[in-house]
Amino acid sequence: MPSMTDEAQQNEAIVSVRDLRLRFGEREILHGISFDVRRYETLVILGGSGSGKSTLLRALVSLEKPSAGEIWVKGKNIAQVSGAEMDEIRKKLGMSFQGGALFGSLTVGENVALPLREHTKLEDLTIQIIVRLKLEQVGLAGFEDYMPSQLSGGMKKRAAVARAMAMDPEMLFFDEPSAGLDPIIAAGIDNLILKLKKAFRISIVVVTHELASAFLIADRVLLLDKGDIVALGTREELRENTHPRVRQFLNRIAEPEVFEELDYLQMLTEKHRPRRR
Repeated sequence: MPSMTDEAQQNEAIVSVRDLRLRFGEREILHGISFDVRRYETLVILGGSGSGKSTLLRALVSLEKPSAGEIWVKGKNIAQVSGAEMDEIRKKLGMSFQGGALFGSLTVGENVALPLREHTKLEDLTIQIIVRLKLEQVGLAGFEDYMPSQLSGGMKKRAAVARAMAMDPEMLFFDEPSAGLDPIIAAGIDNLILKLKKAFRISIVVVTHELASAFLIADRVLLLDKGDIVALGTREELRENTHPRVRQFLNRIAEPEVFEELDYLQMLTEKHRPRRR
């Protein structure tokens, strides 16, 4: 049985979001949402296209500034900290971007080494050892000298994870890690996320629209719909949730206007179809 101290640690919030609003011009993307990311958990932010999930992720790592509200990371409200303070906080945050975002002019090893060269004073030999270790952890041992263009889509994602892990972060953020991958390669990325969490006991936030991936890797799921949280809980709690938008998303039911548009297109097709004589 875990001690009370362990239980308290696991329920401790490593990130706290309070009444977060984010606007682009007149359009408000996030409508005053609040939630926590707990220590050592994998929180999956689930939602359809245009739900605001990627915008939320970018706000959590301070790539987007909130219009209102607070985002507390490591005891500091990153909506208000200086650029220098945020740079220090980011050293403990790893980010794997959609598509990998590797620098095409650098080798895989140089991509992974980049954060270490930018933010530490480690000797080159030490950096090389760390790079080899990080690539081995993601299943890319021996690929240091390859260029990103020589890698498959799944390998690029793994290299991006190695780069995100270079500074031994306390938190990892993934933006659509399985997007554009076939089901087998996508399952490999999901298993990698599970492996990293178990091996390094880190908190992980994953943005995705893939239900299968979410239900495999998540400790808790946050379902975002048009800038609002409509559900937040364990996988079992999400499956049992009766909110109409939750049921619609989980059961993959299209919006009514989609059916109306299809009916209209069918009507036009029938109207203009050449008649047989």
